[in-house]
Amino acid sequence: MSHHHDHDHCHGEATDHDHDHSHDAEADTGLLDSLFGKVAIDKSWCLNESIPGSIQTVFKSWDNRLDTSCFVESDSDEELLIHVVFTGMVKLKSLFVWGGASSSAPRSLRVFANRDDLDFDNVTDAEPTQEIELVMHEQPPEYAVRTAKFNSTRSLTLHVPDNFGADQTTVYYLAFRGEWTEMSDAPVVSVYEMKPNVADHKTKNESLAHHSIM
Repeated sequence: MSHHHDHDHCHGEATDHDHDHSHDAEADTGLLDSLFGKVAIDKSWCLNESIPGSIQTVFKSWDNRLDTSCFVESDSDEELLIHVVFTGMVKLKSLFVWGGASSSAPRSLRVFANRDDLDFDNVTDAEPTQEIELVMHEQPPEYAVRTAKFNSTRSLTLHVPDNFGADQTTVYYLAFRGEWTEMSDAPVVSVYEMKPNVADHKTKNESLAHHSIM
């Protein structure tokens, strides 16, 4: 079954998510502590997606969580590797990964905090921060995480190794709950300012500047 037409429509909507969304607006629609609007969608990506960029369409508001016209689908097999970047520091409480009630829904989830180096060559052997067994359901289930292990989360990598028997895996809705704080480089800069070696000082500041624009 082809989904290309729906995806063309969804990609037109995805840019709307780049704008800031208030915490209160999401709370009013039923998802307290929502991190919707705190995901850097343009920096988030997915490996093995059948249509490039389709991962950007599954970061939906609570009101649109049941919209199945926008989704990401795996390509060559059932695996997906999703990298989610937040716009600040997050204390993660729970997440939603929903693929509907069909056999293409994700079955297992391996969650990694602050790992920017993972791909299909090394993710299988990497130790996840937490593993979660997912379920097929007509509504998006909420999965709690061990918050102590996600206290200072800048990014998440979500490895979906399998589904419930289909050739491809589908994800319709991806969302997170937690506490968000703005990140500041000020403390780091003050440490570098204390370095007495001028040459070393310049190199480290150049490195910091490079890091800040990544």
